[in-house]
Amino acid sequence: MTKTHPITPCLLLDTARMTTNIERMRTRLQALGVALRPHVKTCKNIDIARQLTAGHPGGITVSTLAEADYFFEHGMTDILYAVGIAPGKLPAVADRMARGMALRIVLDHPQTAVAVAKAAKTFGTRFRVLIEIDADGERAGLRAEASELIEIAAILERAGCHVDGVMVHAGGSYHCDDTDSMRRMAERERDCAVTAAGRLREAGHEAPIVSVGSTPTATFAEDLTGATEVRAGVHVFQDLVQAGLGVCKIDDIAISVLTEVIGHRQEDGKLLVDAGWMALSRDRGTADQAVDQGYGLVCDETGQAFDDVIVTGTNQEHGIIGHRDGSPLNLDEFPVGTHLRILPNHACATAAQHEGYWIVDSPYQARRWLSRCRGW
Repeated sequence: MTKTHPITPCLLLDTARMTTNIERMRTRLQALGVALRPHVKTCKNIDIARQLTAGHPGGITVSTLAEADYFFEHGMTDILYAVGIAPGKLPAVADRMARGMALRIVLDHPQTAVAVAKAAKTFGTRFRVLIEIDADGERAGLRAEASELIEIAAILERAGCHVDGVMVHAGGSYHCDDTDSMRRMAERERDCAVTAAGRLREAGHEAPIVSVGSTPTATFAEDLTGATEVRAGVHVFQDLVQAGLGVCKIDDIAISVLTEVIGHRQEDGKLLVDAGWMALSRDRGTADQAVDQGYGLVCDETGQAFDDVIVTGTNQEHGIIGHRDGSPLNLDEFPVGTHLRILPNHACATAAQHEGYWIVDSPYQARRWLSRCRGW
């Protein structure tokens, strides 16, 4: 589909900010001596992914098989599907591997390992597996010291599958409230991964890959000795949650949603715009942070943020804008038809609402449209 001009609501991408974000992470990981395997669930676009991977020896990380297909079709073959594998997807994984995709899967349970072993026999496929390790009780994974770790590896290797190593995602990093706690979380993430990989090697498994990371821990890690790769993705765009964690500044956020004022609520001094939760998402990731940004921070059309003006509420296609403290806006400053930009709480969630990006520069002008892959 060809796009000729933006119609609100739509997703804007400031490529200058994006490039700065990419280079900052690249420089940091080079200094730490570890490869980047970027998580492309954030960008979902081949042009951006190529910029993310330039100069890095590793492949990419995806969160859906649709992403894996899209990037494989564009020449990227080394792919980690970093969501615990559903046994019902194993035929699809086997098919992709038969077509040349170097696709690794993730699991954390002996029952899943048994399903993979059965599928390996059925399809004649030597699945490549990372065992997920839990650093903080936030999501999936085994504890590094769990007995099931060695059991899983044995099941897989008996079936001829490759136990390629371990992966860890410290979701608890999103609850850290200062730099010291973030650094400790990054250290815990690495330690759990390295410990688990060491146990696998002691049991006779090569386990060459030790995969760690998130944008927060990658930003604050001081020592990644023993890790072979870092998975970060949100850093490409950044967002209000990352800003609230101290990972970035507001001015680093590279995406925003362009919206138009469609009405005034005179009774409480609020604006109505044509970007509701279908355009912004319902992510409220800043709600527990020191500064609650509602459903997004409001900027003028050029991207300059207003002081304490946020999206206070959303319906499906309507956004409600007001002051953070509830005081009325001067509605005369925002006539109907005014264009505004909304910075997202969570870049992945907001971008997922859109088919693609309008590339903008400063002064504001939408110049080119880039599509995003979608689906599971």
